[in-house]
Amino acid sequence: MKVTLERNHLLKSLGHVHRVVERRNTYPILANVLIKAADDGLDLRATDLDIEVTEHVPAMIGTPGTTTVPAHTLYEIIRKLADGAEVKLETDGSEQMSIISGRSRFHLACLSPEGFPDLKSGSFSHTFSMPAAALLELIERTQFAISNEETRYYLNGIYFHTITSDQTEVLRAVATDGHRMARAETTAPEGAAGMPGIIVPRKTVSEVQKLLDGAEGDVEVELSDTKIRFSVGGVVLLSKLIEGTFPDYDRVTPKNNDKLMSVDRATFATAVDRVSTIASERGGKAVKLSAGSGQLELSVTNPDHGTASEELAVEFEPESFEIGFNARYLLDIVGQIRSENVSFLFNDSGSPTLVQEEGDAKALYVLMPMRV
Repeated sequence: MKVTLERNHLLKSLGHVHRVVERRNTYPILANVLIKAADDGLDLRATDLDIEVTEHVPAMIGTPGTTTVPAHTLYEIIRKLADGAEVKLETDGSEQMSIISGRSRFHLACLSPEGFPDLKSGSFSHTFSMPAAALLELIERTQFAISNEETRYYLNGIYFHTITSDQTEVLRAVATDGHRMARAETTAPEGAAGMPGIIVPRKTVSEVQKLLDGAEGDVEVELSDTKIRFSVGGVVLLSKLIEGTFPDYDRVTPKNNDKLMSVDRATFATAVDRVSTIASERGGKAVKLSAGSGQLELSVTNPDHGTASEELAVEFEPESFEIGFNARYLLDIVGQIRSENVSFLFNDSGSPTLVQEEGDAKALYVLMPMRV
């Protein structure tokens, strides 16, 4: 194999594919990236057996060929070469690849491509295209609530499905860790109606988010009951889905919360962050909200360090109401709000609270209270 290409093009593509490669692998070949030189360029492919990323890179092909080399090492070599440099990749049938750029020469050990796994996609039941920005927004507004608890594996991702809301078909994304829930939706693209409810794993969500960040135009989505494939900007990401049943999130979404509190989002977030400085992890980083007659007091009590409190002006009609929350969870949710004010809908101090943007029903958040 003999290939010549521009360093920046190769670096960009390696940046996409090498991220799925785990640093530690039971099978040595999983640490490698598959490089196939043919026709008008290189095809790069990497996998961890759950996710597979493929990208095509324009290149001048002297001699076609296929091999695999350590993904992270190759990425670091190319990253440290001069910006805009010309790179030559060569193999001569031996067990090494030569990387030549200017006066720099590297030799990497190769493994036979015959043992490189292929995450076969199978057939897809639904295919649709949607603006990359719309899918990115669904991910960004829900990702923080994905659970890290491996025993409840079906919560370790974002649940995507279509539903009819106000006589309109929407694509909805939901994530929860049992303490908080995030839900966001957008108009369902043509071809998405009737798609199976799928749970996209946390790592896949993170990789797709990176691919979509700054992407223009549409992303093509193909899915079945077991796999999903995203195609955007020449990059193709294929992933297995989480097998399991996502809980009935609608059942835990408050329907009768009638105590409305509206507060300036930025002021509220800053105040919560300040008073939570002395909150203890042992106490669950608890912050108490005491509201009444247009006033809100935020307070934290830490037996080891002392107390903190701060008062804010709010729109709240009931004479008095108290409730406690985990400060970090509260800040995570408020951080997703984009309107100037944030709306809290309470029921009682022991029931879930609904958090929404003012004038936007496309996203809502549910937060479980704490005893304080």
